[in-house]
Amino acid sequence: MSWAVGSLRASRSVGAARANFLCVARAPCSQQPAATSAEGAQPSSPVATMVSVRCELVKNVTSEEAVHHHKVSIIGTGSVGMACAISVLLKGLSDELALVDVDEGKLKGETMDLQHGSPFIRMPNVVAGKDYLVTANSAVVIITAGARQEKGETRLNLVQRNVTIFKSMISSIIQYSPRCKLIVVSNPVDILTYVAWKLSEFPKNRVIGSGCNLDTARFRFLIGQRLGIHSENCHGWILGEHGDSSVPVWSGVNIAGVPLKDLNPDIGTDKDPERWGNVHKDVIVSAYEIIKAKGYTSWAIGLSVADLTESILKNLRRVHPVSTMIKGLYGINEDVFLSVPCILGESGVTDLIKVKLTPEEEARLKKSAETLWEIQKELKL
Repeated sequence: MSWAVGSLRASRSVGAARANFLCVARAPCSQQPAATSAEGAQPSSPVATMVSVRCELVKNVTSEEAVHHHKVSIIGTGSVGMACAISVLLKGLSDELALVDVDEGKLKGETMDLQHGSPFIRMPNVVAGKDYLVTANSAVVIITAGARQEKGETRLNLVQRNVTIFKSMISSIIQYSPRCKLIVVSNPVDILTYVAWKLSEFPKNRVIGSGCNLDTARFRFLIGQRLGIHSENCHGWILGEHGDSSVPVWSGVNIAGVPLKDLNPDIGTDKDPERWGNVHKDVIVSAYEIIKAKGYTSWAIGLSVADLTESILKNLRRVHPVSTMIKGLYGINEDVFLSVPCILGESGVTDLIKVKLTPEEEARLKKSAETLWEIQKELKL
């Protein structure tokens, strides 16, 4: 795969796969004058002229390969993958971003489009390829690729098709980045995080599902809209499965330490005269509304994943509701991944926060786990 100046020139070495934004390939400076045309007036090759200019401008000090400490790779350049890419770049989290996709044309176009924006956001190297070699030595690998559900297809069939895709992806990822942290975004995210964990054989702290991080952001935004308070100052959690069976923890919702349950004991229940329970219903349907309106969701999940990536790469130890192995908590005895508040740092999930749930909330969480396990136990891994 090869395209215009500034784009990826793939080869079998990581160094050669790296993109140079603003110059042609760095040919060694020659002491010989550039070839001239028959008239002897102009060099016969524009490339020869550019190489000559570079040699006059730059004195090379070292030929050592740069070591990338915060390389991020994104598998899949669809709407979600590219939203993750631009969010990671705008936050300045990575000194090298690698993109992988099976669609070579789209991959080329997206890569060039990002590279051309490099002067505006002080962008690091962006590399791309169908070969997972470009992801080598990644600190974080974000997986957004996967099969979409077809009309009339069962959830189990969808997951099994994704298992086939993940078998190839995961083996290639761990071949080149055996110490990376995996962030799974592809849906159904909780089950596919379990699949990634089983296939990679990574310790559970290094396999993370984006889970309810976005659900929680939507929850806080909608609470803030009702109260006229910025969502950053609205504290509440959506836990469990990412999707329709997610669990709003109304018992812990607070503003500046003031529990809303103290002000309205029936908040979130069917007895609530203010119908706060509709906030959670809006969280669930919001993705469907966005998809109906624009065809897909992208920006919020991209920002959400970049937020998780930042906590890991900067070792911030912030708390996020992400999908992780939950066996042994809340009476759950199976190997399922569900969202609970997790502390994220350079090792991935370093700790879990043991949230005190009401009996009803705990029962709903266990029901989510049972639903997932019924599907997982039928998978052919």
